[in-house]
Amino acid sequence: MNTKNNKRRRESQEKIEKAFINLLQTRELKEITVSDIIKLTGLNRSTFYANYIDIYDLADKTRETLENEFTRLFADYDYFNERSGALKMFTHIRENQIFYNTYFKLCYDDRHLISIYDPKRAEKEQIEGNIRYHIEFFRNGLNAIIKLWLAGGCQESPEEMAEVLKQEYRGR
Repeated sequence: MNTKNNKRRRESQEKIEKAFINLLQTRELKEITVSDIIKLTGLNRSTFYANYIDIYDLADKTRETLENEFTRLFADYDYFNERSGALKMFTHIRENQIFYNTYFKLCYDDRHLISIYDPKRAEKEQIEGNIRYHIEFFRNGLNAIIKLWLAGGCQESPEEMAEVLKQEYRGR
C-alpha cells in the first residue's frame, strides 16, 4: 500500500530531492529534466510522478522544505536584537552554502525570499507608518546582501557580514 507517509515513499522523495539539489548546483532549473533525476536516483519515472506533478512542482516543494528548515532553525531566536543574532545567521549561511544557494535558485520569481523581520525592532527604531514598506525594503536588502555574499563564496567572515548589516541598518 502506497500511503502518503510510508517509509519507502519518504525515502524515494528524499532521493529525488537530493538528486535535484545536486543538479541545481551546476544547472539552472529550466535545464533539469525528470529523466536526469531518475537516472541519478535509479527510481522509475512512475515513482517521480507519484510524488510530483513535474519539475516545477518538485522545485516548489523543495523550496517549501528549505523555508521550513530555515524557520525551524531560527524559530526561537531574536535575530537583530543584538549583533549575535546576525552573527548566528551569517555563520549558519556560511556553513550551509549549498542549502542557501539552492534556496535562492528556487526563488525563480523572487516572491519567496528568506523572510526574517522582527516588528518589535521597527517599534524600537521608532518607525511609524508605512511599516509594510520598511519591512519589504529590509527583507529585500537582506536577501540581496546574502545573495552577493554567497556569489562571492562567503569570503568575508560572518563577523564582517554582521557588521555590514549593522552599519546598513543603523545608517538610516
